[in-house]
Amino acid sequence: MLYLVLVAMGLVSIYGAVYNFEDTVLWDFSQRYGKQLVWIGFSFVIAAVLLALDNRVYSIFAYFFYGISIAVLVITVFIAPEIKGSRSWLVFGPFNIQPAEFAKAATCLAVAKFMSSYGFKMTNVKDILWLSAIIFLPSCLILLQQETGLALTYAALLFVLYREGMPGIILFLVFCCALFFIVTIKFGDVGIIPAFPEESYGLFLVMVMSIIIQLGLLLIYPKDFPATRNILIGNAVIFGTTAVLYFLFDIPVRFTYVGYFSIALSTVYLLIYAFLRRKSAYVGIVFFLIGSLFLVNMADYVFDNILQPHQQTRIKVTLGMENDPQKAGYNVNQSVIAIGSGGLTGKGFLNGTQTKLKYVPEQDTDFIFCTVGEEHGFIGTMLVLVLFLFLLLRLLYLAERQRSPFSRIYGYCVTAIIFFHLAINVGMVIGLTPVIGIPLPFFSYGGSSLWGFTILLFIFLRLDASRMEYLKT
Repeated sequence: MLYLVLVAMGLVSIYGAVYNFEDTVLWDFSQRYGKQLVWIGFSFVIAAVLLALDNRVYSIFAYFFYGISIAVLVITVFIAPEIKGSRSWLVFGPFNIQPAEFAKAATCLAVAKFMSSYGFKMTNVKDILWLSAIIFLPSCLILLQQETGLALTYAALLFVLYREGMPGIILFLVFCCALFFIVTIKFGDVGIIPAFPEESYGLFLVMVMSIIIQLGLLLIYPKDFPATRNILIGNAVIFGTTAVLYFLFDIPVRFTYVGYFSIALSTVYLLIYAFLRRKSAYVGIVFFLIGSLFLVNMADYVFDNILQPHQQTRIKVTLGMENDPQKAGYNVNQSVIAIGSGGLTGKGFLNGTQTKLKYVPEQDTDFIFCTVGEEHGFIGTMLVLVLFLFLLLRLLYLAERQRSPFSRIYGYCVTAIIFFHLAINVGMVIGLTPVIGIPLPFFSYGGSSLWGFTILLFIFLRLDASRMEYLKT
């Protein structure tokens, strides 16, 4: 029922975004809302077929589906024409299909199959390497198609790995990597003191955060209070002396050199502790410190040489490093205006001026949420978010009640991917995350997107419907 409600609301929103006074018939197939009606009809057929199949098909042929999806992604890289800056669409006459949308379901099946296989352990290095390959292979192929947003979707599967036993420290380290990257890009060109303008404030901030996190890790993992106390005192002496020299005696100090010196001393100290106490936790913390420095020094290279110019600009606009409301920031700026103009109750269905005058680009695809905000206001957007919340909670409940590991893991994969799409899409529409071009599930216009999410969801519903059969076998 939640699926039907969300799909119906999506169709209404697309109608509101595309509507013009000359073409008002919902089943006008020359308009996008008419085409979406066709995609919805086909999605019901797909759902019926998925529910009719034997549930064992999804487990037995999981690797086969995954292999087919990888082959199609490889073919797409070479033969797909360039459409709006990406090469991710296969053209069949008047129809365009985006294989990346279907690869998500195949990857989720393969992940569930591999993790539920006999002998799999989250602590086994070989198993983790194979699992990482399964997840990141389609992501890399999609990245080659210039679809960064869809490629990043696979990062959501980290939540599934955490649910199935991956140490929480891994998620924390991923968060730290993202945080350090943002800080480095945001403050990398900001000088610390006038005497040394080349000194990077971003680099120094990352060093300080690394040292603070190091102290927390020492308290949590080795639970070594004496080592924590000694490192804390050492850093207090180093940075305290630096502050006195600079602020009281006006002596120019290379703050980044001080940071390097502090981290070097901590590294030597922890390595000695690791040797004396034979605990790998100390070595892990050393790798964290070294990795932090490596990441912060590589961030500028990645940003300048790997990311595309438009991606760089979008990140800078999101971080407030550039103000470009007429070019790179135009979409988000107009989207925020549209949502804000809706007020509490909205301007009314088909009465949105921003959407009717086409001020918001892609307002029926990636930016469909702003149409909801302008026409139905805060109440309408909250209703949509609450419905998605109910859907996610329902999926979590269904995943937890599964009897087979395969069904449970697949259910969490579906939940994680839908949550990622929802969070990033809404975030980019209101300016909290960079614009990376991923659709809002069940709302955004497009057959590939709708069918992809339908396949994800209804495979899981079929697995849930036969969950009791696992006990019989």
